Amino acid sequence: MSDVKPIRRGRPRSVETEEAILESAYRMMAADGLSAASIDAIARESGVSKMTIYKWWPSREALLIDAFLRQAASMLPIPEDGDAVARIGRHASAYAVALSGEFGKVQLAVIAECIARTGSARLFAERYLGARRDVVAKIIKAGQKDGSVTSTEPASDLYDRIYGTLFYQDAFGFRAVTADHARRQVKVVLAGA
Repeated sequence: MSDVKPIRRGRPRSVETEEAILESAYRMMAADGLSAASIDAIARESGVSKMTIYKWWPSREALLIDAFLRQAASMLPIPEDGDAVARIGRHASAYAVALSGEFGKVQLAVIAECIARTGSARLFAERYLGARRDVVAKIIKAGQKDGSVTSTEPASDLYDRIYGTLFYQDAFGFRAVTADHARRQVKVVLAGA
């Protein structure tokens, strides 16, 4: 066995450059809509070459999702303290508030772009929803074990009932999705009522 490491070609990915690209992409989507966030415009705005962007992201959709994901991680961290109902209640209420602002507008636009380009939102689910859904489902399972979550339905189904309902109600304008409404939704779903 050899301790020789393979030689990597090209420069390593710069965290600062990546952040500049993602920040520019999100800012452009939020301010001027998805059509404004072309690779050319993002390259100009971030001061990075198009070649670098194309090297780091397989598609425009992947870049836009990653820009959205970065924003979601900073705006909507999943709380680490409290029982499952309290943690998910805080997160869902923050999500409800975010839906009513630029975050909600960008989320819908990114999902629409994925569907328009590929015929499904699978890329969005793989790069954004899947990981967050898994984390919250683990919190729900822990709550089912410790008794703070009394519903016996599968944790992923409970996640879908909470966040899917909030998204659906907001996206289609069926009701104003508020922080209080989100907290009530969490309590009702996790109690199995």
